[in-house]
Formats: sequence, C-alpha cells, structure tokens
Amino acid sequence: MSSKPNSSSPQVLVQQIQEWAKQLGFNHVGITDTNLDEHEAYLLSWLDKGHHGDMTYMAQHGQMRSKPEQLLPGTLRIISVRMDYYPPRTRDPIAVLEDNDLAYISRYALGRDYHKVLRKRLQKLADKIQQEVGEFGYRAFVDSAPVLEKPLAEKAGLGWIGKHTNLISADAGSWFFLGELFTDLPLPLSSVVENACGSCQACIDICPTQAIIAPYELDARRCISYLTIENKGSIAEEFRKAIGNRIYGCDDCQLTCPWNNFAKTSEQADFAARQRLDSSRLVDLFSWDEVTFLKNTEGSAMRRIGHPQWLRNIAVALGNANSSEEVIRALETRLGYPSDMVQEHVTWALAQHQLPH
Repeated sequence: MSSKPNSSSPQVLVQQIQEWAKQLGFNHVGITDTNLDEHEAYLLSWLDKGHHGDMTYMAQHGQMRSKPEQLLPGTLRIISVRMDYYPPRTRDPIAVLEDNDLAYISRYALGRDYHKVLRKRLQKLADKIQQEVGEFGYRAFVDSAPVLEKPLAEKAGLGWIGKHTNLISADAGSWFFLGELFTDLPLPLSSVVENACGSCQACIDICPTQAIIAPYELDARRCISYLTIENKGSIAEEFRKAIGNRIYGCDDCQLTCPWNNFAKTSEQADFAARQRLDSSRLVDLFSWDEVTFLKNTEGSAMRRIGHPQWLRNIAVALGNANSSEEVIRALETRLGYPSDMVQEHVTWALAQHQLPH
C-alpha cells in the first residue's frame, strides 16, 4: 500500500469524507483504528462455546477478523459507514407476525441485496477520496470478509452494541446496514459513544427461542435468523413452533427495542419492499416453483438460501398456520418434492394439522 500527501489537512479531509458519504446516501460515518483486542477475546470465547453453530467461516482466517491490519497489510484507519434500510410503506410488522396465514420476512431482506448497494457506494466514496489525495491504499467491505463490523462501528462512534448484539444508534435505532473502507490514511479518530441500554432487557425477554442467553451474548444456534438462513439442514423440532410465521430471519429483538422509536424509514429506493413480500400469504409463496423463486428473488439477499430451504422454512410456518383445507392441500403438494429435508418438514407440518403422513 502507498499513500501520497493529501492537499487537505487530516481533519478537513474527514469533514469532506463525511459530506461525500452523506451525498452517497450514507447516514453516518466515523473513523477508527485497528485495535480490536477487547473484542478479540470475546470472539474467541464465543467460538470456543460453539455459539457460532455451522458458521465455520467465523473461525477461519486466523486472526484476520480481529486484526484488520492482517487482512489488509498497511491498514491504519477504518472508515465505518451506516445506511438506514427500514423500508417505507410496508405492512406493520407486528400485524404480520400476529397473522399466522402471512409470511414474515426480516425487514432488511425485503428490498435489493444490500451487499451490492453499499459496496457500490463505498467504491464511489473511495474514488472521491482518491481525487482529493491521490493514490492511496484501501479496500471496501460489506459483510463479505472476515471483518468485525459491529465492533469497528462501535469504535468509530456510530453507536453501541446492544444486549441483542446488534449496533444501536441513539438517533436512528438499529435498522441499518454497515460497511467499511480499510485505508492507509492517518485520519483522526471519531469519538466513541456510551452504551445506553441501561437496565432494559426487552430484547432478551421477547426472543422467541431464548437465543440471547445473557446480555450481549447470543447463541446463534437458537436464533431464528440462523435457523432459517445459515442453517442448511433440518430445523430442530424444539424450535419449530417458536418460529411461528417467520420464514426468513427475525426482527423481534429490534421491534421491541425502545431506541427504534427514533428510527426513520430509508430514503433509498433500493430497500423498498419487492413482490409485496412485506405481507404475502404463506400458501402463495409455498406454491413458487424453483424458476419462480429465482425470478422473484433476483437481486435479493433471500436468493442465497435456495429453493429447498425456502420450502423448508415455509413448511414450518404452514405447520404453525391456522388449520384449513387450503393449508393442508398446499402442504400435500410438496410431499413428493425431491428433498428429504423438505419432505421431513412438510410431514411435520401436516402432523400439526392432525393429518400425519
């Protein structure tokens, strides 16, 4: 990596970066160094307990995750950015969760895949910086490499890590994505904000599967987001009833967090809900064949789970739906689906409607 003298002072450059970031649709930007020693100890303990489940990538790459300078040699500073994503004009999430015939999809996944949106904007931010300072070393990351994005964002002053392990901003809640620009520029550091969770434990109390086993400690193996997305095999029966109608991810800990009273809907058209997925009927989504699934999830983060996992998740939700001939018929149409995993969950769902197969 190499760096040329910049025409602006470091402090002025940071102000320029903040302005450029705002123009590119980012809602907050901060600067931090690469020291994550405190968070490294937590990560190693979390991995040692097996709380990452099948997310083996969390334990890979040695210390790169907690030592950014190993991931990108020469890194001095990390520019951390926030982009709000809560989609506007969507069905009330609580109302959807309370209607067992509807499918609940995590709000972040209703629109376009955020990886592409943020990475493109981060590249434009890097281009702006390069126009100002000349060639410099950098690399953009959006949840796509061994990066501890939440600890970095916390150190960069974007908020604090809450008891549910998500980042919280006092003026924006937690409905936002994070991205990072690793750089060799010696920029001044942003001020850290204090944790303001206080004695509140609403997120712990609301979790359907008790995945938040202690304040600031999540057992991913119990988390509905993990079970419906990262978990590629069978969903343990002990969690199926608790999953309710959540077919992709879970937002309960965010929906109950009082800091989200300050959250605002996103101004980014990319994050608007697609295909009316904010309030679709379970039986309608279950009828999608693989071609339809791929077409309707094009450009969406949901596409990564694949059609069999999509059907598995919806089968569980249909098992928790109100009993009706329509639900039972829908489930029976998938008994011959060429996946033992899908058939297992369909059979379980039918048993919930007292029609064992």
